[in-house]
Amino acid sequence: MSFRIAPLFLQKDGFVSSISRFAPCEPAAAAPSSELICGEVDRVEKLIVVGNGMAGIGCVEQILKHAPKFEITVFGDETYANYNRILLSSVLAGEKQADEIVLNELSWYRRHGIALRLGVRVVSIDLTAKTVQGNDGSVTPFDKLILATGSSPFIPPMEGLERDGVFVFRTLDDTRSLIERSRPGMRAAVIGGGLLGLEAARGLQVQGCDVSVIHLMDSLMERQLDATGSAMLAAQMRRMGIDVLLGRSTTAILGNGHVEGLRFKDGSSLDAEMVVIAAGIRPNAALARDAGLTVNRGIVVDDYLETSHPDVYAVGECVEHRGVCYGLVAPLLEQGKVLAATITGNRGQAFEAALPAAKLKIMGVEVFSAGQWDETKDPALEVVRYEDPSQGLYKKLVLHDGRLTGFILVGDTQESPRYLDWLKSGRDLSAKRRHILFPPPVEDAGIDIARIAESETVCGCMGVTKGEIIRAVHEKGIGTMAQLKECTRASTGCGSCTALCRQLLKTVVPDFEEETRKVLCKCVPFAEETLREMVRSQQLRSVHEVLEIYGNGAGCEICKPALSYMLDMVWCGDHEEDRSARFINDRVHANIQKDGSFSVVPRMRGGVTSAAELRKIADAADKYNVRMVKITGSQRIDLLGVAKADLPRIWADLGMPSGQAYTKGVRMVKTCVGAEFCRFGVQDSTSAGIELERRLENLFTPHKVKMGVVGCPRNCAEATVKDIGLVGQEGSWQVVVGGAAGKKVRKADLLVTVESTEGALEAAAIFFQYYREHANYMERTYDFIERVGIDRVRKETVYAPAEQRQALLERLRKAKNLSRDAWLERDAPRTAAQFIPIQALEGAIQ
Repeated sequence: MSFRIAPLFLQKDGFVSSISRFAPCEPAAAAPSSELICGEVDRVEKLIVVGNGMAGIGCVEQILKHAPKFEITVFGDETYANYNRILLSSVLAGEKQADEIVLNELSWYRRHGIALRLGVRVVSIDLTAKTVQGNDGSVTPFDKLILATGSSPFIPPMEGLERDGVFVFRTLDDTRSLIERSRPGMRAAVIGGGLLGLEAARGLQVQGCDVSVIHLMDSLMERQLDATGSAMLAAQMRRMGIDVLLGRSTTAILGNGHVEGLRFKDGSSLDAEMVVIAAGIRPNAALARDAGLTVNRGIVVDDYLETSHPDVYAVGECVEHRGVCYGLVAPLLEQGKVLAATITGNRGQAFEAALPAAKLKIMGVEVFSAGQWDETKDPALEVVRYEDPSQGLYKKLVLHDGRLTGFILVGDTQESPRYLDWLKSGRDLSAKRRHILFPPPVEDAGIDIARIAESETVCGCMGVTKGEIIRAVHEKGIGTMAQLKECTRASTGCGSCTALCRQLLKTVVPDFEEETRKVLCKCVPFAEETLREMVRSQQLRSVHEVLEIYGNGAGCEICKPALSYMLDMVWCGDHEEDRSARFINDRVHANIQKDGSFSVVPRMRGGVTSAAELRKIADAADKYNVRMVKITGSQRIDLLGVAKADLPRIWADLGMPSGQAYTKGVRMVKTCVGAEFCRFGVQDSTSAGIELERRLENLFTPHKVKMGVVGCPRNCAEATVKDIGLVGQEGSWQVVVGGAAGKKVRKADLLVTVESTEGALEAAAIFFQYYREHANYMERTYDFIERVGIDRVRKETVYAPAEQRQALLERLRKAKNLSRDAWLERDAPRTAAQFIPIQALEGAIQ
């Protein structure tokens, strides 16, 4: 009689509900050889994975693809499901929430029958008994064991490590601790100028801290960049307001119980209230060493990730392969693929020493380095380079006998696939020397994509190859970037591979629509950016002039409102206003309804009104037989059903400014009651909201702009789903941008954290003007943020040089000074006869 093992299920406590429960089954059918297998047991082996991180679970994902017969148990030190460590800096910077970086939900473990032991550290391995013991006292047997214990932060020897305010930056808990401790104006010191240190510095700066980076070496990221590339990166960081101290050895953390500063080997010191140590990592190999496995710096493995014990394997940052320990994700995920094939009996290609290559995005600056780029190590190497510090561009190609041995790209990495192909193929580039730095474009852009081997890694953060993307297209039918991200996780890390992923999709997917700069319309066949430059350079100040010189002379309902806004923005209101070029709502200063009537919304800054204003509104509603008086979601009162002929008179009777509830401009600022009345309030949100509305009202924008101000993180006025939001915190404000709560729901991105209300208002104003000047017409802030990227927005607004910020504010002040209230301006229509006939507006109402 043969036996069948009962199914295994993950329970809420992380244990398997039924283990080794057997049920009798019928004899198996005769095999072709006439040998009966009746009496054999379909034994399921017990596989334990020590480590619930990206490398360990990445390997498990690959094992599952081989349809193995394993009963899998995963132990994880942390209490979270597997998450993307690459995006911890985004959590620190407020760009993502912790739940947004989870790679494998608990349901994934349950679906695959994996027993997940969260918060349980394996403290010992008995190789003879083949068991592991957890720190909870549990003993679990295994047939096969995978060690994916990762690495730990390297802590340089120095005094004062025990002081309050010393942190590392390695886990989600570390990140949360940094967020809780940081506050605007706090002096934070980051020890370590590698990738992790720079990402920590970026996140702390967004939290409002004054950040200094201290690095032992004379250049940042010395393993990926030469002195020139490092200097360019350091200059960019300084421009963004981060102090960079190079060649400094920290000997002590100063303070009386809590951090007060740092002391360096040269005797100098630095004031600091928080210290983050990000000076590198060391493999977690102690568990393997204590068990008797061969360990040098890391757990020694062969080309198939096998350790010195035949049933024990290792993967990830804890591994040492041919003397090398890897820290980047791509080679670790490649290790997982090799190990999965080996452990499931499908041994194939061996793991090869990975080409030293790093494609990163640091402080918003794209960096790519690969191969042997240090020409000082071999006199036979020659260098071809280009640098433009003002643009933040640097290219360095190192050759030997006409063949590429390595390269560095800073600021512009779009040629990296081509250079990487030259590097791996060893192609003779002698005939290309004239164009080697700036290769001419090929006639068919798909040719370069076709030359990339399918085994080539496209997304270094997630270890996704070209072949995996192509298979996802053919097997799963993906055809958009969003589907690609969801299916393969490509382009979900630092984002530097997005352009290559898009080009690959364009080549493979027949109907893939690439994002291109579209012309405004057929009447004016130019992109908006080009038109803006034409308007400036040619001093054009009317819609009629633009259409006569660059268009068809007539225009339409699409281009005329866009040009009208463009002129208003470029000349800060000092242009020839053509009311007929505006949308219908802007022409008549009210919101047209489907029955041809209009709605009238008086201004109530911050949603605050008075008894006198309410009486005016009530009297007007009665006098003009308003069919409905409605409280809007924006804390305003809407008078609906007003006849066109009554509009001039109802404005005059109300005697209140327009609430601009109809225009492509500032709509309103929604507020909560804030600290004045609310027991949870920590900031005066009402006053701040009224002032924000006062500073920005009556200004046109590419699309409507809705704002919110809340006095505490409880977010009663939904500031985090507004175009611009101010979120009050104890002693600070968060300024968030790009939120949405309509057809598309999007949580706003954190722009900056500031100490004062005035600082928050100024940051909001700087972003507001930047959006006015750079967004396309009819592009909401959330689409603008996603198109441009929050890093670039920060870099060119709140972290821009002071003169650049002041220039934005000055242009905003000029536009504000020339703006007028639509209902009260002298040239506003005063009689019904002055309105454009309603029949002429058909087809133009939007």
